[in-house]
Amino acid sequence: MKLTVVGGGSTYTPELVDGFARLRDTLPIEELVLMDPAEDRLALVGGLARRIFARQEHPGRITTTTDLDRAVDGADAVLLQLRVGGQAAREQDETWPLDCGCVGQETTGAGGLAKALRTVPVVLDIADRVRRTNPDAWIIDFTNPVGIVTRALLEAGHKAVGLCNVAIGLQRKFAALLGVAPPEVHLDHVGLNHLTWETGVRLGGPEAEDVLPQLLTDHGDTIASDLRLPRALLNNLGVIPSYYLRYYYAHDEVVRELRTKPSRAAEVAAMEKELLTMYADPALSEKPELLAKRGGAYYSEAAVDLAAALLGGGGSPYQVVNTYNRGTLPFLPDDAVIEVQAAVGAKGASPLPVAPVDPLYAGLMANVTAYEHLALEAALHGGRTRVFQALLSHPLIGQYEYAEALTDRLIAHNREHLAWA
Repeated sequence: MKLTVVGGGSTYTPELVDGFARLRDTLPIEELVLMDPAEDRLALVGGLARRIFARQEHPGRITTTTDLDRAVDGADAVLLQLRVGGQAAREQDETWPLDCGCVGQETTGAGGLAKALRTVPVVLDIADRVRRTNPDAWIIDFTNPVGIVTRALLEAGHKAVGLCNVAIGLQRKFAALLGVAPPEVHLDHVGLNHLTWETGVRLGGPEAEDVLPQLLTDHGDTIASDLRLPRALLNNLGVIPSYYLRYYYAHDEVVRELRTKPSRAAEVAAMEKELLTMYADPALSEKPELLAKRGGAYYSEAAVDLAAALLGGGGSPYQVVNTYNRGTLPFLPDDAVIEVQAAVGAKGASPLPVAPVDPLYAGLMANVTAYEHLALEAALHGGRTRVFQALLSHPLIGQYEYAEALTDRLIAHNREHLAWA
């Protein structure tokens, strides 16, 4: 089995490689290819990756290359984890929206749109080259914004599934609180990427008893603290929102916070510099503890599980993924990309039935789905009007004066990445 990671020079990659090494019985990789245009980073990350495999006695080989066509040739699956523009572009995404009193964040709002505009054309070019080389290969997208990028891939006819680590992170947290093994926890997870709610927590499978009410009663304070939302709000909702919902439920509070501290991009850039120094140490043969602060917790386990299921080698029968709606949520178009529990196998992902969704959540999902449609139109076809319309439609923006100002800032800060600008 050959698996290729596009963006293999990312500081995330040792987390992924560690998972491949530990879970080799689930996903028996013979060749792991790390591809990245940044040759200097790739050399450091590739060296550590090989030492991790050697330390854990993994029999597979790891190769590195800056040549995309060579990297994907013969691959059974291609995992995308790229960041167009790097941390410098992320720094902009997180700062200029604040000038207009809007959240600055890399996956939602105006910053998320900027990232989508930069990313979608690049990802589609990669996917086209994968299809020419190996049309049977699966594309696993971990590149944000996952919902929009996955929709672009699916609409272009690619064999693609989107992946996010929010659900597996919550599963692990809930398992620890409940004192059970993580595989015993099945989430009734519903929404869009970075816009999800846990409407049920079941021990044993999708038909098991829902223990969410008891989880909130016994551990509501801990969960609320992790989410940085009031316990009273969780009691009122009766569900557990993802931490990304704080951008919606406490927007103005978040803006005030972001204006008084360094951006997350600046923090990550400093962390990455330190990590790359660590990776250069030939004595280091395991992922450093600092990597846990980088983000992407449990990403490797989710990626192994998904790749194994898609390639017919095992994996959990039910997984939270991003895929076409196809009637699962009747209030959304069939071609919307949703994030729900799905049965995953060699033919792809088939969403499990979802109980009727409360209008409180369905309304926000419908609004953001409309935005994602407009965002993809802007990413595919360009133009100031399309950018403006996408921004105006977003529930974190919604006022024409804000949308006008944000459109100008977005284009100014991303001109080098927008062919039409």
